[in-house]
Amino acid sequence: MPELPEVETISRGLAKALNGARIKQVDVRRPDLRFPLPKNLAARLKDRRIQEIARRAKYILITLDKNETLVLHLGMSGRVVISYKEEEPDKHDHLVFHFNNKAIVRFNDPRRFGLCDLVSTDALPRHRLFQHLGLEPLGGNLTPAFLEKKFKGKKTSIKTALLDQRLVVGVGNIYASEALFHAGISPKRLAGKCTQEQIVKLVPMIKKVLNKAINAGGSSLRDYVQADGELGNFQNNFAVYDRAGKACRGCTCNIKKTRGIRRITQGGRSSFYCPVKQI
Repeated sequence: MPELPEVETISRGLAKALNGARIKQVDVRRPDLRFPLPKNLAARLKDRRIQEIARRAKYILITLDKNETLVLHLGMSGRVVISYKEEEPDKHDHLVFHFNNKAIVRFNDPRRFGLCDLVSTDALPRHRLFQHLGLEPLGGNLTPAFLEKKFKGKKTSIKTALLDQRLVVGVGNIYASEALFHAGISPKRLAGKCTQEQIVKLVPMIKKVLNKAINAGGSSLRDYVQADGELGNFQNNFAVYDRAGKACRGCTCNIKKTRGIRRITQGGRSSFYCPVKQI
């Protein structure tokens, strides 16, 4: 599933191409994705102007004139790709947006776990998708003091806690594993048992890993591509994720004794860690 760096990369790519553009036409090629599409979507979007494109958690927010916001979520396999030439739609191009600056944006989603909604901009914080979301990890509000308070008494693993969208949004499975490695914290450690020193190390590592991934265009493992169709590159910099049995980067551990990076399952998701460096 695309995580925060992938969604941020796509949002920035869309903003660069579309800010100020006007929607000429929308081809709605099926009535639903994960949920039914808004009624009369094509007619409601015709001639609307793009005012801003941003991200909240793993959602792309396209702010339109007339106080409405188009909300997109990529689900498990969704892509949002810009082109400047007319092509025969792919069978999974469920929404195709045509703009007055010749840009064409295709929302492609083979598994149809994505979503699209059109909501009042003023009501967005109270929308069912957003009202329970936690802090953005790249903002100044994510501090060691905040995490220490939220982790206090928690009996879930720290890895599971980092994936809780009510606490911190968008970190995701890949980047939680990477941040915990760089902070030297085992994903198995209970959140409530983390020391103040560990949390002080963890917060900047979360931000550093996410920013590096954004600068690399995200991670392309299966379906993800950037808005221009190019692959992301951060997967080439993984320290532990998807590297079970290998030595972690820069590790001096004896791999014959440690068996290298370990893979475990937590909450149905794969966690990767170094049993020597992470305690």
